[in-house]
Amino acid sequence: MKQHYTKQDIISLVQDEDVEFIRLQFTDLFGSLKNMAITASQLEKALDNKCMFDGSSIEGFVRIEESDMYLHPDLDTLAIFPWRPQQGKVARLICDVYRPNGEPFEGDPRYILKRAIKEAALLGYTFEVGPECEFFLFHTDENGLPTTLTHEKAGYFDLGPLDLGENARRDMVLTLEEMGFVIESSHHEEAPAQHEIDFRYDEALATADNIMTFKLAVKTIAKRHGLHATFMPKPRFGENGSGMHINMSLSREGKNIFADPSDKNGLSKEAYYFIGGIMKHMKGMTAITNPLVNSYKRLVPGYEAPVYIAWSATNRSPLIRIPSTKGEGTRIELRCPDSSANPYLALAVCLRAGLDGIVNEILPPESVDCNIFALTQEEKRRRGIEAIPGTLQEAVYELEKDGFIQEVLGEHVSAKYMEAKKAEWADYRAQVSQWEINRYLNQF
Repeated sequence: MKQHYTKQDIISLVQDEDVEFIRLQFTDLFGSLKNMAITASQLEKALDNKCMFDGSSIEGFVRIEESDMYLHPDLDTLAIFPWRPQQGKVARLICDVYRPNGEPFEGDPRYILKRAIKEAALLGYTFEVGPECEFFLFHTDENGLPTTLTHEKAGYFDLGPLDLGENARRDMVLTLEEMGFVIESSHHEEAPAQHEIDFRYDEALATADNIMTFKLAVKTIAKRHGLHATFMPKPRFGENGSGMHINMSLSREGKNIFADPSDKNGLSKEAYYFIGGIMKHMKGMTAITNPLVNSYKRLVPGYEAPVYIAWSATNRSPLIRIPSTKGEGTRIELRCPDSSANPYLALAVCLRAGLDGIVNEILPPESVDCNIFALTQEEKRRRGIEAIPGTLQEAVYELEKDGFIQEVLGEHVSAKYMEAKKAEWADYRAQVSQWEINRYLNQF
């Protein structure tokens, strides 16, 4: 149950719990967590929305001549970090970013998601989301720096002693539960040193906040165990990459509107339209759901990652899967996103694309219930099955073509985001990889 706090509640709790430091957290355009730390003596100032920072120092925010930004704490996000000292505790408040004139900053990812949620609310919908966050636990070197090394050989659902990260993962689960998470499952994933922890479905804004908190907690606890936790999509060649499948549903007055027991797949017409909207905009969304050069090293055939824009209720090769749970548990699973995505932007584009499908009654094509990876190119062409972009460059090009997704992001974010991703691709293109050295140095 989510807590609701007043200013006085927070002041009293900070005093009663001996909280000495409060981190005012926000997320930049590219999904990195930022914070300003204040002492308890400055709490009232923060709660009055008077804490200012230099927005020009945050990538993707504003120019130096318009740099002043203010942090407005969301009072309901107060949490005490369990891994900090018991005397002089550390708490956090997640903040929205505002301009000096009192208007929300249009480049704040949290604001973009809140705007999409408002669009859904105008149609009578509540957007609920459950992520499946995968990550790797690697050794660190003698200087404490991360490597991609692991001694373990564990695979899917293996346990100790094969699973050498079991103790760390258990501590992560206990820490997250102490912070109010409801952990539904945790297990070893397919690749050596790869793990997954799933937490309960929630409303979209809470879920996006939880993803950011989850990543911080996982990294912090891993470090305590002498390990490095990474959400990099594809850290090792020849192994499965890490995704962040997004399970989604819409409810109205507490009832899941995606469910229809009379349909052969248990889906309502709104569910089909939602799928249709996502499929229509998927190419333009991919730069948001899969934002790194490295994201596309995961999205290749042969490693269980979906690359084809199709849907099915019976197999996992398409982009969109309908899990077997029916009734109130009916949901749509989008399988291409990875955990490097900014969760606020990723959920915003998913929601608005789905709503576009509902508003314009966009029906998806027929489901593809066979293994798409086994189809020939001609068979895929005949069925009209297209692939998502194969590189970050292609993804940005598709985003440039999709005016609707740009509108969801807003002019400021669209421009800043595409500019940054074009620069990232240009930098990558200029690099000379070890693969090239191995292949060409002696040959030519």
